[in-house]
Amino acid sequence: MTATTVRALRLADTAEAADLAAFLGRLIRYDRAAAVRLQAGGGAVAVFGRPPAFEVLAIRTARLSEAGAEGAEGAVEGPVELDVTVSAGELLEGIDELTGGFGLPAAVTGPPWTGVLPPRGGWQRVPGLPGPAGLRQAVAAAITEFRTRDEALPAAHRDRAERDRIGREIWSRTVGDTGLPLRAVHAAQSVGFLRPMPEDAPVALLRAGTWMRLRTPYGSIAVRTGGTGGIGGLSVTPM
Repeated sequence: MTATTVRALRLADTAEAADLAAFLGRLIRYDRAAAVRLQAGGGAVAVFGRPPAFEVLAIRTARLSEAGAEGAEGAVEGPVELDVTVSAGELLEGIDELTGGFGLPAAVTGPPWTGVLPPRGGWQRVPGLPGPAGLRQAVAAAITEFRTRDEALPAAHRDRAERDRIGREIWSRTVGDTGLPLRAVHAAQSVGFLRPMPEDAPVALLRAGTWMRLRTPYGSIAVRTGGTGGIGGLSVTPM
């Protein structure tokens, strides 16, 4: 099924539509011209976005209803298969939180990152990840350290270059011995994936090759590690 045959999708749960809308709203807050890549298949849809500065991919998934898609002549028969890049703002405008449905905006030529997605399979669990509270505490401590060091800078050195240097030093640190950059945890908190949840919530760290994925009940953050500088300069991974 091609992207042009699908005009609208419907989620299985209106609460998931509200969560998807909130996710898109956070992306737009960082970048009003943000694009997202949608992939639908297997009864679900995944929305990939890239919040600026963090050099990570944020991924929100949701289940599709049994009548998950509509085309020009009504409901689309059979499984929904879709892969398209669209404007995040236009997608957000089309979400109906009362019905769980949303229209698909016209496809756009996405930025380079939209051609570089993590692999679908081959993920292995990485031990040593703190619980949700510990992750939020790590981000809070890093933010406090940044502010303290920024305030301590002499006036002559309090410029963008020095602040960026401090930020890179702090956010490139890893979470314990896991290898996960702290900026990935910061990104997860910033897009709402670490909002309050039970301490025993299924939060996990996974690895596939040089990709790492922080997975929470609200979404995932994927980052390329191994000295590649985030997700830049990568070859396209077929999905």
